[in-house]
Amino acid sequence: MKSVKVVVVGAGVIGFSTAVCIAEALPFCSVTLLAEKFSPDTTSDGAAGLLFAAKFPDIPLERQRRWFKDSFDHLLAIAQSQHSPEAGVMLSSGWQIFKEEPADKKPFWSDFVIGFRPMTDRELNQFPDRKFGQAFTTIKCECSSYLLWLEKRFRKAGGQVQQRKLNSLQELSNSYDIIVNCSGLGSKLLVGDTQVYPVRGQVLKVEAPWLQHFIRDGDGMTYIYPGIHSVTVGGTRQEGNWRLQVDEGDTKSILERCSRLVPSLSKAKVLSAWVGLRPSRRNPRVERELVQLQGHRVPVVHNYGHGAWGVTLAWGTALDALGLVKQCLHEMPLQAKL
Repeated sequence: MKSVKVVVVGAGVIGFSTAVCIAEALPFCSVTLLAEKFSPDTTSDGAAGLLFAAKFPDIPLERQRRWFKDSFDHLLAIAQSQHSPEAGVMLSSGWQIFKEEPADKKPFWSDFVIGFRPMTDRELNQFPDRKFGQAFTTIKCECSSYLLWLEKRFRKAGGQVQQRKLNSLQELSNSYDIIVNCSGLGSKLLVGDTQVYPVRGQVLKVEAPWLQHFIRDGDGMTYIYPGIHSVTVGGTRQEGNWRLQVDEGDTKSILERCSRLVPSLSKAKVLSAWVGLRPSRRNPRVERELVQLQGHRVPVVHNYGHGAWGVTLAWGTALDALGLVKQCLHEMPLQAKL
């Protein structure tokens, strides 16, 4: 009889990573993942999924380094295993290029990717108006495959999956001992977090099998990421914009900007366009609290607000969330565990 009942809310890359970590590490817990939307309808499904990161202002750098390293190592092991094609996880080499030399030429994550170095003059010659660049090999994780693979892994560990719309945490208080909130943008309503806001991203998938290297402009606005079945080109970063419709003007702008970097892209066939709202916050919220629900206090572990870095940091913050769940268990009265 599994004694402690844990519910994870949210079926994106953060929710499923967290649910897998808990189900595999704590077999005496009964873990349910509950969400209104599952793949292919999550924000994670459209994520370009290339691993590197930006700095969050108020989180100790050591913790951010750990998040990145844990995620990278986890995905690297998958990329080097027989699961790579099914999980949609592959190694990807390429360049990040800058119009001006950046202040931080060696970002905090550069130790964890493979072969990080400044670009040579010869490499930079491809991009005449760029002054500086970095070359490295990282990981591309295609969530439309990865989420299904994680779900399989979660069910194998005894996890249960339930599809339903949740309007408030109150609805869970009598059924579960610990609530893990990975609801992304949904946390605005679910836990009343006014600090979480959407950043609208539009990307296109194009057919361009001749492209083998990723290229990312240092400002993060323009990028070309070859994947297993197609090339993802983008993008937009529109803060506070809730619009989920594809915008033709954005499509045109993306194709123009990407073709300026790689002229052969003007010959690529556009396969699809996709829009998602990144759940952004000044800093991701990975912490626990006791919440008063239906007259009793329930431990809630939060793990959301990763913005554009969900795929990059998912496994690292999931391990942190697992640690917080263990703390909750440790502090529970004995009768709750029996």
